[in-house]
Amino acid sequence: MKILLVEDEKRMAQALCQILRLENYEVDHCADGISALEAIGTDLYDIIILDVMLPKMNGFDIAKKTRQKGIRTPILMLTAKSELDDKVIGLDSGADDYLTKPFMTKELLARIRALGRRNIQSVDGTLTFGDIALDTGKVTLTCTATEQSVRLSEKEYKILEYLIANQGQILTREQLAVKIWGFESEAEYNNVEVYMSFTRKKLAFVGAKTAIKAVRGVGYELRCDNV
Repeated sequence: MKILLVEDEKRMAQALCQILRLENYEVDHCADGISALEAIGTDLYDIIILDVMLPKMNGFDIAKKTRQKGIRTPILMLTAKSELDDKVIGLDSGADDYLTKPFMTKELLARIRALGRRNIQSVDGTLTFGDIALDTGKVTLTCTATEQSVRLSEKEYKILEYLIANQGQILTREQLAVKIWGFESEAEYNNVEVYMSFTRKKLAFVGAKTAIKAVRGVGYELRCDNV
C-alpha cells in the first residue's frame, strides 16, 4: 500500500515515516500544501495522511480540491486541534477520518488499515473481482470457480491489487510503473509488459475467466465478461 504523508513538522514527519515503513507501507512525504496537491494529483496513492496546519495551503483546502478533481483516495486528517467544529469542517471538506494529536501509534495504524480495506473493498483480508480472490496475507491468487490457487510474486501481487482497487478504470503503463516500482526506480515500461505476462499466466493457471486486457495505446484494465 502506498501512502502520502503531508506533515510540515520535521520530527513528526520523520517519526511517522519510520513507523509506516516498519509496517511495510511505501511512504512519500510532502511538507507544504502546494507540493502535496501536486503529488495527490498523480492519483497514485492508496491513502493520504493529511495535517491541517500547513504552509502555503491548509489541509481543509487540500481535501476540498482533491475531491473537486474527482480523486477518491481515502484521507485521514491529522491535527492538534480537537474542537468539534474543526472535525466537522474536515469531514465536510472530504476527509474520511479524523485523528487528533497526540495519538497512539496503534490507533493510527488501525485507522490506516480500516481506510485501506474501505478503499480496495477488502473483506476479511481478501480482495475480490469477478471469479478471482486475492489473499492479502498469504499473497495468493484463487479462482473461486475452480478453487485452484497459486502463490504470487511481490510484483504480481501489487499489479493485481492495483487493478482490483481501480476496477472499471484503464491504468496507463506509466501509472503502473510508478505505482509498482516507485518514482525513483529506473524500471522501464518493458518491465510492466514482462510482469503483466507473468500475472496473466497465473490467472490462466488457476483457470480464471477474469483477465487483464490491453487497451491499445492506452494501458490495461481488469475485465471479467463471462462470469
